[in-house]
Amino acid sequence: MNGVHDLGGMHGFGPVRPETDEPVFHAPWEGRVIAMRRLMGAWLGYNIDAGRHAIERLPPVDYLRFSYYEKWFQSLINQLVAAELVTPDEVATGHKAPGAVVATPPITLANVQASTIAPTGSYQRDTGANPRFAPGDIVRARNIHPEGHTRLPRYVRGHVGTIERDHGAHVLPDSHAHGAGEAPETLYTVRFTARELWGTTRNEGDAIYLDLWESYLDPA
Repeated sequence: MNGVHDLGGMHGFGPVRPETDEPVFHAPWEGRVIAMRRLMGAWLGYNIDAGRHAIERLPPVDYLRFSYYEKWFQSLINQLVAAELVTPDEVATGHKAPGAVVATPPITLANVQASTIAPTGSYQRDTGANPRFAPGDIVRARNIHPEGHTRLPRYVRGHVGTIERDHGAHVLPDSHAHGAGEAPETLYTVRFTARELWGTTRNEGDAIYLDLWESYLDPA
């Protein structure tokens, strides 16, 4: 999905300036947002890819002005509205509509504890399929422009790199984010030189390594 949220970043927004001695949370509400996301994700069956895609679907003006945890909070609200657990009016007023029925299990101490303590587990899968590429193979990142979620950054699309490592099959985010199944594929680490990506003025020895799924790649 193309937009201001591209995971590889975009030009024109100035340098990244890390905050010195940055705290884990700037305010208590940020920690509560994490707790709500973890609880609702485990309780309702959300996954990390669906959560990322919910953030991607924020209006660009909101995405650019929101802080990190504001993005998390607003995208969670949007997911709850889409699941018909709350209505936009209830979100605006902070009150549940009289007589409203929530067709989900009630929140109890038991399922809260299970949701918050249970590990998410590995996304690696054993498919038995033979990988299409091997370390040392030269590949080209596909020049795709999906309308849905993807983990293929725009800045690498169409460029040539080298397979460095085969990580085995992993859940494909492009499918998982949309409830279309895990569709596991082989995941590779691919090395791209800085000169390949950004021109001959870059240092010859500089390179970037990206973990990319098999369907993102073609033989070069």
